[in-house]
Amino acid sequence: MTIATDKEGFVDAPGGRVWYRIAGGGPGVPLLLLHGGPGAGHDYLEPMEALGDERPVVFYDQLGCGKSDIPDDTALWATERFVREVEAVRQALGLERLHILGQSWGGFLAIEYLLGKPSGVVSVVLANTAASAPGFAREAVKLIDGLPADIQETIRRCEAEGTFEDPQYQAATFTFYQKHLCRLPLPWPDPVMRTIHNSETSPCYRYMWGPSEFTMTGTLQTWDRTDRLGEINVPTLVISGEHDEAQLPLQEELRDGIPAAEMVILKDASHLAHFEQPEKYFEAVRNHIRKAEA
Repeated sequence: MTIATDKEGFVDAPGGRVWYRIAGGGPGVPLLLLHGGPGAGHDYLEPMEALGDERPVVFYDQLGCGKSDIPDDTALWATERFVREVEAVRQALGLERLHILGQSWGGFLAIEYLLGKPSGVVSVVLANTAASAPGFAREAVKLIDGLPADIQETIRRCEAEGTFEDPQYQAATFTFYQKHLCRLPLPWPDPVMRTIHNSETSPCYRYMWGPSEFTMTGTLQTWDRTDRLGEINVPTLVISGEHDEAQLPLQEELRDGIPAAEMVILKDASHLAHFEQPEKYFEAVRNHIRKAEA
């Protein structure tokens, strides 16, 4: 099936309609992007459109955020439903063969989807992610020790009190984010700020994850597929930044657990490495995809 490009619309998915946009349109196999959060929306992945000179690049907002429907039924915020949503997008857009790039929570989702052995997946990029949600949070917590003493004290005090809405806690967590989420100088690019707004307003993030990147209270706190990585049988690129909140041991775990995996760690980059080191990031992704297609 020919993939229509430079178009956008809506797809019916379990629980509601999800918005999509197809950018670019080169002759290569399409690339489907799975954004983070849960609830971050596609916005911060907009630089991935640079890959559209070689292939269609498919963006979509998962249910519960961005331009997609935002129901209030918490039963919809389940990994299994998001997996069915990926398949619904594939079927509606005719993505019979595709590459998948999953960033952060989108990497969790990509792993879960691949464990179902779907056909037609040529390769996967697992970006700034992990095989275990509690592992992700555990490694992120370690980074608090590298923050100024007063910031550490504020974070630990507010977490002990459960005062996550305290402006002091919000300011302290932002200090963490400036080191390990996005190291660009302020003000951050507009797509990043839109993503922060999406996460703050989506019902998914707090319900599935928690009040901050390093504090898990949601339903994902038991998600762990470390012992099943060997079942992933497609060429895999593990890519991250040296200062990523998803620390190096998590990336090594992915590389060592997936049979056909290679790893790239970008210097002077963190969780949004595609903003911080775009040339090196996209070179690595292009090379991986081309190699898989060849």
